[in-house]
Amino acid sequence: MMKPRVITTLVLASQSPRRRELLTSLGVHVDVQTSRYNEVNMPELPPIELARKHAREKLRDVLQRHPLGLVVAADTVVDLDGISLGKPADREQAADMLRALSGRRHVVHTAFAAALDGGDVIERTASTEVRFWPLSQEEIAEYVASGDSMDKAGAYGIQGRGAALVQRIDGDFYTVMGFPLGLFVRTMREHGVHVGVTS
Repeated sequence: MMKPRVITTLVLASQSPRRRELLTSLGVHVDVQTSRYNEVNMPELPPIELARKHAREKLRDVLQRHPLGLVVAADTVVDLDGISLGKPADREQAADMLRALSGRRHVVHTAFAAALDGGDVIERTASTEVRFWPLSQEEIAEYVASGDSMDKAGAYGIQGRGAALVQRIDGDFYTVMGFPLGLFVRTMREHGVHVGVTS
């Protein structure tokens, strides 16, 4: 049996501070390289496929500049009855999204794509069901005014203030936060890569 390759530094094709924080928690140094890929909505794609496409395209862009080492990209899409909710363009759109999610169930899909030394692309997707409390107009206005909506799919983050919006989840918390750590670690091990410092 081959000894796994140990990765202590990786390139993250994302400016998301949450993804950087989550990956750093594995004991790796994270080199953030923002992708220049434009995440446009594509209504013709199911939400889960949109998340996969965005992750692949972010990875492809950054690999052109950083072909060596482990490069990782990810994307999160909120799926409300088959409609993709990405990051809101402004506060008005953020409030509209929260009103649509109020008191209802939705699914959060987070896809990641990774490549080691420019080799084959490894892709996986995790999905978690989330149910919101019924939200008053005051709650929505307060949350939007906090600014937390503006860089998050579906106009909310489950960590911090956004936790007060969520009644329950069924699945992986980190998928909703923006990166399914457990799935990532196990997937990389399947490909002979150990992410993080070993004792």
